[in-house]
Amino acid sequence: MLPTDPDYLHDVAIVGFGPTGALLANLLGRAGRSVLVLERDPEVHPLPRAVHFDGEAMRIFQTAGLAEAVLGVARPSSKGMRFINADGETLMERRGLEGVGPQGWVNNWYFHQPRLDAALREGVANMPNVTVALGHEVVRIDEHADHVRLSAGAPLRTRGVTHQARYVVGCDGARSLIRRHMGVDSEDLGLHQPWLVLDLLVDPASPRAQALPDHTMQLCDPSRPMTIVHIGGRRRRWEIMMMPGEDPLVVIKPEKFWPLLARWIKPEDAVVERAAVYTFHATIARQWRKRRLLLAGDACHQTPPFLGQGMCAGLRDAANLAWKLDAVLRHVAPDSLLDTYGAERIAHVRAFIELAVYLGGVIQATDKRGAAARDRHFREQGAEIFDFPQPQLGPGARQDAPPPVGVIFPQPRLPDGSLLDEAIGWRFAVIGAARALGAVTADTRRRWHERDVVVIDDCGPVIEAWLAAHDRAALILRPDRYVFGTARTAADLDALTNALPYAATGRDR
Repeated sequence: MLPTDPDYLHDVAIVGFGPTGALLANLLGRAGRSVLVLERDPEVHPLPRAVHFDGEAMRIFQTAGLAEAVLGVARPSSKGMRFINADGETLMERRGLEGVGPQGWVNNWYFHQPRLDAALREGVANMPNVTVALGHEVVRIDEHADHVRLSAGAPLRTRGVTHQARYVVGCDGARSLIRRHMGVDSEDLGLHQPWLVLDLLVDPASPRAQALPDHTMQLCDPSRPMTIVHIGGRRRRWEIMMMPGEDPLVVIKPEKFWPLLARWIKPEDAVVERAAVYTFHATIARQWRKRRLLLAGDACHQTPPFLGQGMCAGLRDAANLAWKLDAVLRHVAPDSLLDTYGAERIAHVRAFIELAVYLGGVIQATDKRGAAARDRHFREQGAEIFDFPQPQLGPGARQDAPPPVGVIFPQPRLPDGSLLDEAIGWRFAVIGAARALGAVTADTRRRWHERDVVVIDDCGPVIEAWLAAHDRAALILRPDRYVFGTARTAADLDALTNALPYAATGRDR
């Protein structure tokens, strides 16, 4: 039976082929899972949407074997982000980082999303175990005890095509059909604001275009808050806050928006690629799994763009969920492991959304007295320096302990010159001092072997410094590079090994 046959039972069906869905397909495809992707649009969406990802996202692309492809469509940046008031004073700043960051990659990247989408899709193009159906919109979901049936309509078909999968992941965006079918409601974190988004291709020979800032500027002007982003090459983005009473159908007209850009650029300096109004939201779905249906990306959370972390959150979802789905489908972990996905990720993504909402409150102040008080506050205390948070995962497939447990682990180069993740692959890893690792019981070493756990006892200075800073002798790292648990002694490491969420055999059934 072929994967295109309606009676074929796929391991996982992914609804939606944006960055989150495409990354999940790559991760599961590389693991040998049978994957079906259903995407309602027949081609890559031609207009830009997301423009930024961070070093952790690049590390996830590395795990999925996509780093080289992504390097071809994204540009690194060390320029950071500044929140500037109407008088040009810096209120807040996320400073840029020169060179490689703690994740083993530059910490900020900008890109044109249609090119990134194409690169991620190309990753699964030659995987025979991944079937992609473009132009197929899911119109019906039927749940059964051991599988889900999806009916998907294609534009030129009079009847829908039925597909089967053991699990279905809705990566189908903010209006997710999968979420609606699950009957899941969302927590509102209190930001709903329309903004005009303008994507321009500037003339590189224009003196005004050459004078545009290299860093991301958040203009905290109460008369008209704006964001200005250098995406790369000729591409620039302006995000302009809509004011009360403005008509979305009117502000997208050139005669209305060009005057708003006049202090930086004029119509003769650029070509408008897109002008559209979007409402920025801050929400988190209360439930990310219901039986064999799961959610990822914008289907279960929406992040305001002020931190540049919306797409990154979806990529982290995929990295967290992929290894758990693979383990369950290989029958080396119980189905209940999937319950830890939402529990872990909801707590984690909340930290990013709450910071983005806070930043939105700074930039979106339009009351002149309130903005003046804001400016006095930052003037008196000095510019606030902030960075991307590194929050702890919620309770789940990890040791019940405070950070650094449940926090992303750095990726240094090992003494042999390889990056840590290259040495580990997509597996659990025990990392620590040779003395502590050598003192564990024979039973622990047997469990490492049976569970295909990588053992690294030649760590190098970065990991040795990390262990010393946390007063630990060893740690166990998960496949998604988050710390499963830490140990001070060999006995602690024995106990931690016993708590691994994998059974003793890795054979598929």
